[in-house]
Amino acid sequence: MNTTVGVIGGGQLARMMIPAAVNLGIELRVLAEGEGMSAGLAAVQVGDYRDRDVVLAFAESVDVITFDHEHVPQEILRELVSRGVAVHPGPDALLYAQDKLLMRQRLTELGLPVPDWARVETAAELGEFLAGHGGRAVVKTARGGYDGKGVRLVSHEHEADDWFAALAEDGNAGALLVEELVDFRRELAQLVARRPSGQIAVWPVVETVQKGGVCAEVIAPAPGSEGRLEQLAADIAVRVAEGVGVTGMLAVELFETSDGRLLVNELAMRPHNSGHWTIEGSTTSQFEQHLRAVLDLPLGATDARDPWTVMVNIIGGPGVGALSERFPAAFAAHPSVKVHTYGKAPRPGRKVGHVTAGGSDLDDVVYQTRATAAIFQD
Repeated sequence: MNTTVGVIGGGQLARMMIPAAVNLGIELRVLAEGEGMSAGLAAVQVGDYRDRDVVLAFAESVDVITFDHEHVPQEILRELVSRGVAVHPGPDALLYAQDKLLMRQRLTELGLPVPDWARVETAAELGEFLAGHGGRAVVKTARGGYDGKGVRLVSHEHEADDWFAALAEDGNAGALLVEELVDFRRELAQLVARRPSGQIAVWPVVETVQKGGVCAEVIAPAPGSEGRLEQLAADIAVRVAEGVGVTGMLAVELFETSDGRLLVNELAMRPHNSGHWTIEGSTTSQFEQHLRAVLDLPLGATDARDPWTVMVNIIGGPGVGALSERFPAAFAAHPSVKVHTYGKAPRPGRKVGHVTAGGSDLDDVVYQTRATAAIFQD
């Protein structure tokens, strides 16, 4: 069995793979972007993931390559595969997490429900889309956006001129993704894991609460999701996983519309913020499952441990070094809540940790997690 997993990217997702790797007896090695990254405990190399020689040298020390993010260039990924390196997820799947235009095109080809969309290369084309969609739309950069970055609500064709200009300067066609402004009642996320041999495991669909374009809270399972909704969300995610050939974790972010439809919003091919609740709230966490999947090991059970689990992100927070000073107060006030910090310096809008609790009373679990997170953010 391959037992050394190399993770490209030293952020909090790689950090949270470390306990799972220890429990499974797997050696985890991390290629971090710089010193002092969240996953520094497992970082054996510091280097640029965009540097071919750096990545190829790192790959020689591991059995399997996986990722903390989806930004490794395609040419490097494909060279790894050509050299016989096991890469999960592979470049053919990651392509759809790296480029939103290609993602929308592929999901449309698969017959999956997505917002009405178009590729636009000029302000005039954007204006035509706006005219056909009530005068308002969402414009996204095809690459590089996350946590609300690279996303803009527009109501005039010239409100994305700076993006068109910047893309043209980079030497490409200057294409942006424009989508209808969806009338949704809430946002959901469906996690699945898929092994190279094809086995798939599905967790309960969750509700995500966004604030300022950043995921702030997750409720598992999504209230009122039992029955048709949970089956529909799971079916969509499985079809995505199989349709793009993803291996490892896949998060499918969904809009639940006011008329009861589910539309695919975004994809992430790695452990995801919407799945952090699984560390304490599921029989198998997303981080353990990701390692099992990329090593092609049988997947674990995904049952929830409690009727309700709530995860609240710690966003911002006190000055450098002050997070640890809040632990005594948080532990004393809310002993049933689990606290995770990421070793990151707080700054406005930055996710520096999360808290999780479970129980049978949703209102109480929400209160406990929100109150604990507030201790670290005030």
